[in-house]
Amino acid sequence: MSEEIRVPIESDADTVIARQAGRDVALRLGFTRTDATFVATAISEIARNITVHAGAGSIVVREVNEDGRTGLAVIAHDEGPGIADVDAVMRQDYRSNAGLGMGIWGAIRLMDEVAIDSRPREGTTVTMKKWCSFDEVAAFLDHGT
Repeated sequence: MSEEIRVPIESDADTVIARQAGRDVALRLGFTRTDATFVATAISEIARNITVHAGAGSIVVREVNEDGRTGLAVIAHDEGPGIADVDAVMRQDYRSNAGLGMGIWGAIRLMDEVAIDSRPREGTTVTMKKWCSFDEVAAFLDHGT
């Protein structure tokens, strides 16, 4: 199975659609419900950044296969003002005029890989990956067995 879902992000309602798409794809790929929720939450955080900082953008959710692993990639893109200091955001030192940058920090904690490409006045692309793995504790909690 290889699928790609693109969701335009212009409002909170779009965030809900993108979040659900990410969760659905994660579950179809075999992620635990816990990890699928992590994916959905990371999408919510990044989609909120798009609406607050850029006004509009898009989120793409797709399956990835690398080095014998199956996972899910989320690519969020906008053509907003960009991030002045990406390194500071990654170190959690960043403060913007419109908020604390918590959306990206939260996504970093929830996903396995996060990369940010941003240019002032040109926009930002955040690429996040979560890898499917078996976790006995999460499986137990998800299925109650």
